[in-house]
Amino acid sequence: MKVLVIGGTLFIGRNLACELVKAGHEVYVLHRKPQHDLGKKVGNLVADRNDPGSLRSAVAGHKFDAVFDNAYDWERGTTAAHIECTVKALGDRLHRYVFMSSVAAYGDGLNHHEGDALAPDDHPDSYVRNKAQSERQLFRMHQRYGIPVTTLRPPYVYGPGNPFYREAFFWDRLRDGRSIVIPGDGRRLMQFCFVKDLVWACLKVLEEPNAVGHAFNIANQRPVTQVDAVLTFADAAGKKANLVRVPRERIIHAGGHPMGPCLYFGMYFDLPPITQVVTKAQRVLGFKPTPFLEGLKETYRWYLRHHHKNSLDYSFEDRLLSVAAAAAG
Repeated sequence: MKVLVIGGTLFIGRNLACELVKAGHEVYVLHRKPQHDLGKKVGNLVADRNDPGSLRSAVAGHKFDAVFDNAYDWERGTTAAHIECTVKALGDRLHRYVFMSSVAAYGDGLNHHEGDALAPDDHPDSYVRNKAQSERQLFRMHQRYGIPVTTLRPPYVYGPGNPFYREAFFWDRLRDGRSIVIPGDGRRLMQFCFVKDLVWACLKVLEEPNAVGHAFNIANQRPVTQVDAVLTFADAAGKKANLVRVPRERIIHAGGHPMGPCLYFGMYFDLPPITQVVTKAQRVLGFKPTPFLEGLKETYRWYLRHHHKNSLDYSFEDRLLSVAAAAAG
């Protein structure tokens, strides 16, 4: 197949483009930079996917069999209107249009199945709102025009090449022998997805006829608490973790924020929990999640080879830890 990966040069898209090439597909990536480093077998299309004119110009003369839409503009947001324009520019002979959504599309709550309602149009978080609205728009286009849509809803994606300061946040601190701040009681649930499992699901829905018109939760079977997540990060690195619980209100009052700059628990990791059930993906796709510890060990090996730890400023965490020590004393 001739396949386009929108947003194919960072994390999920990068892994996906490489696996598509290995599978024998003719692969193009669409992104904003003039070139990529994915090799000569991967074609390069340059466009701002949020600019319909730029997108149409970039794909002019190309007829793709499949599109993987992985790009999201974190500064401006990628809306349902942007997604609709993309489909209209590319969708006249598609075999599959695969949209990378998120567990966040549910808005909140635990143990979501794919048939559960998505977040409403007035949800206060723009990312949640955009993902939910984009899925609704895609499934409307599927019903009205027969666009062969499939959407995937992963939670926190981890693995080799992760550009977000998440797993590495904890491994940097464990290797420096530092205590790890646990917000609140550490019982907030987190659910993870190994990037290689997500890429496997992308390739699977490309060929699975029963995937058309459906959403799939792709994740580890079982959520873990924040404490269990940190202990598993430590186990993967062969380190012992010293956990210090700090009340969340104290962290926020001191200036801590899940997105930084005063990080205290990895980028965007300390959020109200949203979890999901993966039985549909197991039944329809034959999905078998990689055990969390196994995936983390592979990721840690990549981290040791590739992660360049800059001089880290631990002053914010030191203040939190010193206040926690004084309170305990």
